[in-house]
Amino acid sequence: MPGEEMGSITKEKITSVKHWNDTLFSFTSTRDTSLKFENGHFVMIGLEIDGRPLMRAYSIVSPNYSPELEFLSIKVPDGALTSVLQNVKVGDELLVSKKPTGTLVADLLIPGKNLFLLATGTGLAPFLSIIQDPDIYERFENVYLIHGVRYVSELAYRDFLEREIQENEYFGEEVKKQFRYYPTVTREPFTNEGRISDLLASGRLLRNLGVGDASTERDRFMICGGPSMLKQLCLILEEKGFEQSRHGIQAHYTIERAFAEQ
Repeated sequence: MPGEEMGSITKEKITSVKHWNDTLFSFTSTRDTSLKFENGHFVMIGLEIDGRPLMRAYSIVSPNYSPELEFLSIKVPDGALTSVLQNVKVGDELLVSKKPTGTLVADLLIPGKNLFLLATGTGLAPFLSIIQDPDIYERFENVYLIHGVRYVSELAYRDFLEREIQENEYFGEEVKKQFRYYPTVTREPFTNEGRISDLLASGRLLRNLGVGDASTERDRFMICGGPSMLKQLCLILEEKGFEQSRHGIQAHYTIERAFAEQ
């Protein structure tokens, strides 16, 4: 039964699974009606393995008004959780913790004009919920989603980001005017090429987006990716005068460290 409880964890049911390529998959599950979260939050999810819950932090892809939960994951052959999780099927049980949290929320940013969402790999996940939040288009004039991957096949949700989101009956018009998707690839030819860190450091990224030089008055950033990517981008932004939100205090940019690489 969806939403069956066991202490701080609910037992949900997998409702769909999509394999993007050999290394990437996403899935949806039922959602307990008591689960409340902010767009950009992560939650602990997992499976019961050998009679024990094995849980990892995963950002929630689906917006907070969706009746289902959606997650994006890499496949790690010897990963304790993903080696099993990548084989889940519709109807299988998923454990979901009741305590969503995270620092990729708009309230941690000083109001500004442009919001840049910088993601590598499955760091894309929390930004998918954020760009489906109508409130984000009221807070910012422009929302840019930059997704860096190695190979074109790793550009998960590309059709959704290029086309489907514009057809949303509630905020599709805002998306058409205010949202821009900028995928970039490092290991094969593509329209946009290069690492996000190199593009940001050189100023090429913002120039390619028609914004000009980075401005602490105008530009705000959210970052989600692996530890080395986070470190690099933080250094680049700090050098440009941007300050990171810490301890719940508003600043120019915010990052998420609890990124699912299991």
